[in-house]
Amino acid sequence: MWGSNARDTHPIFFHHVLKGVRNGAKLHVVDPRRTGSAQWADVWLGLDVGSDISLANAMGREIIASKLANQAFIEHATSGFDAYRECVEKYTLARAERETGVPAEVIRRTAHAYAKAERAQICWTLGITEHHNAVDNVVALINLALLTGHVGRYGSGVNPLRGQNNVQGGGDMGAIPDRLPGFQHVENAELRAKFERAWDAKIDPKRGWHLSDMFNAMERGELTTLYVLGENPVDSEADRHRAVKLLGGLNFLAVQDLFYTRTAEMADVILPGSAGWCETEGSVTSSERRVQRVRAAVPLPDGVLDDMEIIFQLARRFGHEWGRPDAERIWNEVRQLSPMHAGMSYSRLEELGGIQWPCYDETHPGEMYLHSRLWHEPLIGPRAPFHAVEFEPPVDELNEQYPIRLTTGRHLDSYNTGAQSERFSSPLRREATIDLSPEDGERYKVGEGEKVRISSRRGSVIAPVRFDSGLRPGLAFLSVHFHEQVATNNLTIDAVDPKSGTSEFKATAIRIEKCVEN
Repeated sequence: MWGSNARDTHPIFFHHVLKGVRNGAKLHVVDPRRTGSAQWADVWLGLDVGSDISLANAMGREIIASKLANQAFIEHATSGFDAYRECVEKYTLARAERETGVPAEVIRRTAHAYAKAERAQICWTLGITEHHNAVDNVVALINLALLTGHVGRYGSGVNPLRGQNNVQGGGDMGAIPDRLPGFQHVENAELRAKFERAWDAKIDPKRGWHLSDMFNAMERGELTTLYVLGENPVDSEADRHRAVKLLGGLNFLAVQDLFYTRTAEMADVILPGSAGWCETEGSVTSSERRVQRVRAAVPLPDGVLDDMEIIFQLARRFGHEWGRPDAERIWNEVRQLSPMHAGMSYSRLEELGGIQWPCYDETHPGEMYLHSRLWHEPLIGPRAPFHAVEFEPPVDELNEQYPIRLTTGRHLDSYNTGAQSERFSSPLRREATIDLSPEDGERYKVGEGEKVRISSRRGSVIAPVRFDSGLRPGLAFLSVHFHEQVATNNLTIDAVDPKSGTSEFKATAIRIEKCVEN
């Protein structure tokens, strides 16, 4: 588990991890904090924030040097290995120890354990992706899976643990700037033409903007109208000051949501949305690519429309008559246009309790392992590429003025910006705090419960101190849930990964000072 505190952030998934541990599986956790997940680990690699590529490359070098690479798989199913091997050659164990803070012997043992395992998985979450080089971090881990052949087979693979219900389904349906439903590239003229014929409309042939691009476009005055569905960017954007300023400068803002969020407070129009898990008909896609039916269990409240009905009515006002919204009819359109969903009729989804994509026709059972094709003789489809990536430190540099590294994340009892979870009580919930190591408490002469001012290069907030023995000196933690108490994103930096558009929430430089209260 790499950059993932699944014990707190994916607790249901973590129950399955614990079953594996109790059955003899070995758990290695790579995380700057000794989290609740790391406490269950056989080995905890407490690396410095943002040094993941150095660690992954050093593991790759050690696997190659020790002749533990799966050479047969590499030759059969991959490309770019020579460039990768040349890249990692300079990442010695000694260098990785300097750059990551993890002892060289621990890196070596972890590399050998992963390479020699009969079955092995790498699971990651935002600790890998909320960086300015997020995509490079991910492919550094994928390189290790390709190097050892731990992909496309039972019990082995690379597994990004999804952070929200149906986030996989959103991507599958084209909620990505350069993709149409079924991950079909919008800049591919042949694929685009298929959708244009079905929809009787022209589609912009250029990729669109991701969220960070949208805020940049607001700043340039190119984007003046925004329609927000089920998101709360006022509290979720990395630079909260900038987000509030740009959203406030729009000509028109519409928000469609279940809750009156801080973003909804700024809206010109609020459209009350429906709860997809209990008030609507449709489908949901899990992290394992399994498409399942969703059925309405309770009626909509008075004055609330199904999200589909809202979108259909908007289309009507724009001059397009789409008829009556019907979930199965919409799904059959998806099946017609997306080859990987073609065999998933409602009747088969009912009969089989869900089907994993790709499922190409109504005789296909669905692929249990997404990359099983890599083991076929002869190889089916393109080779899986290695990517040579280099270590880069976080953008927000530490110095005498800002000597502490702040990282952010979730608590077990709360969720994201708190729009949902703050509305109910929990016996596990505690107030927002700045978590410090006991050593830093002594260093800065602050006690637990004492309020301090936390400042970054962008702003400052006040929060009480809590000591966490799972933090090393020089590392602090703030949650993202309680912006009314502590506006964490007043501190964080919007250094953006150019490939994914993700901001570097995990690596902010801060200082703390005793807070003199009137």
